[in-house]
Amino acid sequence: MIDQNIVQQIIDTADVVDVVSDFVTLKRRGSNWVGLCPFHNDRTPSFYVSRAKQIYKCFSCGAAGSSVSFLMNHEQMSYPDALKYLAAKYHIEVKERELTDEERTAQTERESMLIANEWACQWMEDQLWNTRDGQEIGLSYFRERGFSDATIRKFRLGYSPEDRTALYTAATRQGYNREILFKLGLCKDDQHGGGYDFYRGRVMFPIFNVAGKVIAFGGRTLKKGDHAKYFNSPDSVIYDKSSSTMYGLFQAKRAIAQQGKCFIVEGYADVISMHQAGFENVIASSGTALTDGHIHLLHRFTQNVTELFDGDEAGIRAAMKGIDKLLSHGLKIKVLLLPDGEDPDSYCRKHSSSEVQQYIDDHESDFIQFKTQVLLEGVKNDPIKQSEAITDVVKSIAVIPDAITRSVYAKECSRLFGVSEQMLLREIKKHIDHNKEEAFKQAERDKRRKEAEAAIQEPHDPQQPVVEPATDEALAPKLTSEPGQSPTYREERDVAKLIIKYGMCYLADTEYEDGTRPTTVVEHIYNELTIDYLSFSDPTFASILSIALNELERFYQELPRVEQEANVRNQEDCEREIQNIDLIGKSIDWLENEQNRIRSKYDLRTIEQVNVFRQNFLERLLCSYPDDRVREMSCRLASEPYQLSKIHTQYAHVLTDFERLPILVPTALNNLKLSIVNHRIENIKRQIKETTDYEAAKPLLLEQQKLQVLRLELAKLTGERVINP
Repeated sequence: MIDQNIVQQIIDTADVVDVVSDFVTLKRRGSNWVGLCPFHNDRTPSFYVSRAKQIYKCFSCGAAGSSVSFLMNHEQMSYPDALKYLAAKYHIEVKERELTDEERTAQTERESMLIANEWACQWMEDQLWNTRDGQEIGLSYFRERGFSDATIRKFRLGYSPEDRTALYTAATRQGYNREILFKLGLCKDDQHGGGYDFYRGRVMFPIFNVAGKVIAFGGRTLKKGDHAKYFNSPDSVIYDKSSSTMYGLFQAKRAIAQQGKCFIVEGYADVISMHQAGFENVIASSGTALTDGHIHLLHRFTQNVTELFDGDEAGIRAAMKGIDKLLSHGLKIKVLLLPDGEDPDSYCRKHSSSEVQQYIDDHESDFIQFKTQVLLEGVKNDPIKQSEAITDVVKSIAVIPDAITRSVYAKECSRLFGVSEQMLLREIKKHIDHNKEEAFKQAERDKRRKEAEAAIQEPHDPQQPVVEPATDEALAPKLTSEPGQSPTYREERDVAKLIIKYGMCYLADTEYEDGTRPTTVVEHIYNELTIDYLSFSDPTFASILSIALNELERFYQELPRVEQEANVRNQEDCEREIQNIDLIGKSIDWLENEQNRIRSKYDLRTIEQVNVFRQNFLERLLCSYPDDRVREMSCRLASEPYQLSKIHTQYAHVLTDFERLPILVPTALNNLKLSIVNHRIENIKRQIKETTDYEAAKPLLLEQQKLQVLRLELAKLTGERVINP
């Protein structure tokens, strides 16, 4: 358990732009930063990060949150782990008590897997460096491959000893669950209540996610007779080889973002050797073909990709396979083939960094030039083969999403093949239409397959009545906007939004039993609801109000400190500016006016800084709150899709929501009350319609009369037009 004061310090210290930039390439746009959303297949930047609000928001898929929730959603961390990650990043000491046996048992499977993998990685590193077999077998192998000790430590390479149960025995003695070890693929069940090591006798390559957590392993055999050269971890809760990560991305992400370019190679050793040669923007797809998941992951860091493969036939086939998939995601592709018989690992070991760079500069080619060179080789006098080559290139151009890029490539293709550009454009259009039709058919097939699977998994219960087709009345619009929401959801949401964004802002002076004092927005809302015996029907909004009320005491404790610090800081700046006034040729009256102007400026600045604290207090707390429902709802309501441009306020002052709080808060509350009254009237009408007893209906009619009068009064306040029968 982490102390609440430490939690608040972490939340206040963490910079959401800084945190998100570790995983997504962001560019400044006005007061925000934008990038490709990491939570869906985003091709145009729709992911906005606000430093002022300390939140992120995707206006395409709706993902939103703070630094803490970003780590929780993106890296699948628990709330405490996300806080610890941020604490380590900003060098904040976290004091916590040891977990009890019950709490340790309650840890999620994912957390247990990450912990077990980290322990296994450390154990294998220790075996490599500190045991005789590790040094003589594993370490000597890595050094023979040309890896320096610094590089070996950087990629945390290890060794799994030949002993059949070495890791299993050590792990179970440390208290790790054997089922977790089996799911991770570290060990196998021996069917006799024990287990044995899966990677025994192999050198180990740990695989990291973007945050640096060990999620899988690759193990290379050192024996010539083994049937499989590499063993890799199976798919699990933390590892999906088709999409979860690319080998070396954790070590390469900063270099990729800085250089705006990435090299894709085939194997672990290729990545490590190129890193050691000074090319750190290199990754591999962990021994599998490039998938949409890999490309989506890569697209967040750069749009410029060079495929670097062996120059043999297998390398050429691998390069050709990945081109269309990369192009279809809007990436800019180049291809680099090494001399026949060489791979990136061997080539980097045989040449200096400058020679490798020179080779890249001389032989890196555009995908059209590469395909043209490969497809036309030996077929220049064969018209049919040439036609097939042109068609292959046209198919690649057709998958490019950007029309301008397609047009440029069509022009280049026309020049290389000597074919009319207009003819190529027509062929490209045919393939685009064909691709769209195929995509639609595939989507329909997937939809039908899912429906069939759902039908198999949930067979119809003969005890349940058959659902009749919906009538016109059933299809009529309902007052509630979404399934499961209360009838007053929208109005409650508007009130909750004001609590989240402005809950601790001053609204008005209010008379209490002990006298008159300033009242915040959240206090006013609570008072109004309590006086009318109302409450939020939605549990999330009710929780938000409850949390805000519980934080009032801490807010009023911190407010004087913030005011004092802002006042002292601005007073110092004020006196400094007054001392720097140019007095030459100035009158006493002018000097007094200038001093008053400067003091007024800094007084206003103090007020603004205190108001910023008031606005941020609840928003930051709620957007980083442990409860998933509260955190997600707060982030969603705190996000604004649009901002006024500077030119909008160039000629006139436009009132902000903060300045309009005395109007917005009463209006939102009155709208909520009016909605409650409307739905209460509808319920009474339905009860009256259903009853046949006049005496039973009489009190309902009287209540309906009172509510209709109240509705008219509320309608006048909200501007609604109401016609009573």
